[in-house]
Amino acid sequence: MTQTPTAHTPEQGKARAQITVPAQHPMVTVLGSGDSLLRIIERAFPGADIHVRGNEISAVGEAADVALIQRVFDEMMLVLRTGQPMTEDAVERSIAMLKASGNGEGDGQETPAEVLTQNILSSRGRTIRPKTLNQKRYVDAIDKHTVVFGIGPAGTGKTYLAMAKAVQALQSKQVNRIILTRPAVEAGERLGFLPGTLYEKIDPYLRPLYDALHDMLDPDSIPRLMAAGTIEVAPLAYMRGRTLNDAFIILDEAQNTSPEQMKMFLTRLGFDSKIVITGDVTQVDLPSGTKSGLRQVQEILEGLEDVHFSRLSSQDVVRHKLVGRIVDAYEKYDSTHGTENGARQGAGRGKPGHGHKGK
Repeated sequence: MTQTPTAHTPEQGKARAQITVPAQHPMVTVLGSGDSLLRIIERAFPGADIHVRGNEISAVGEAADVALIQRVFDEMMLVLRTGQPMTEDAVERSIAMLKASGNGEGDGQETPAEVLTQNILSSRGRTIRPKTLNQKRYVDAIDKHTVVFGIGPAGTGKTYLAMAKAVQALQSKQVNRIILTRPAVEAGERLGFLPGTLYEKIDPYLRPLYDALHDMLDPDSIPRLMAAGTIEVAPLAYMRGRTLNDAFIILDEAQNTSPEQMKMFLTRLGFDSKIVITGDVTQVDLPSGTKSGLRQVQEILEGLEDVHFSRLSSQDVVRHKLVGRIVDAYEKYDSTHGTENGARQGAGRGKPGHGHKGK
């Protein structure tokens, strides 16, 4: 995309930019169906006037706003150039990233286009990509470190992205198998009272992992891969006493591990393996009085070489927009009232961004 330098208009005290969209990009891909993408940009910069004529877009307003509007359209062009369409969500996230960077809140050089065009895995015509800056950094950390913790609220993609990286590692022969595990806390000691075989009793607690696998692999191949041991989905208790070599291992719902279980799991690490541990420290289902291993491990392993903690927030939620607002509302409530097995028992305790021991 070509553009004229931002020019100041002294009589109005405002800046102006002229943006030309290349002919190979139909304007509907830039503006959106019914100008839906343009409306998002206009709402994000209410003090600026944005006009479209043919393939020319002009923006007039405060210099900072006009500069950001130019950046937004630049990033959109870079994404469109890869053949990937721009969505309303992608435009909103691009604007949020650029505003954070402009306000000095950003702490990296990644651009929205770099975040939105990083492909992890393609399956059945669908490509899995990070959608936020923190998600990209989480995915990059999995590439760079042997043990990665993905900690954040529901809907931030921490488990889904880890599983996509696991399937990618298997397909590229970086590992020979994938091991997916969860603590079956809800089943607890009551398994004997549930109907069916042990597999049938455990299955409901592992179902979310199966569902993600079906998104990423040919469903017909999954039973064959599981029968061959290439993919294993099992309760955390099944990991005890094993050494896991040449494997990509994911522990999901790790907030429901005890400190002893967390230590047991981490020490299963074998040669040429990678571990990703995911969890939400605000949703602990352990009995009152039992510490969460995921909270404690942050205090023990923070800063250890080749171990990385990726922390995601409500800003990284990629489900319905209301989910992010719900997460924020619960965090606000917990900060003032404390939680039964929460990270904070009152406002103002501890260091932001770090988990704390439960009761």
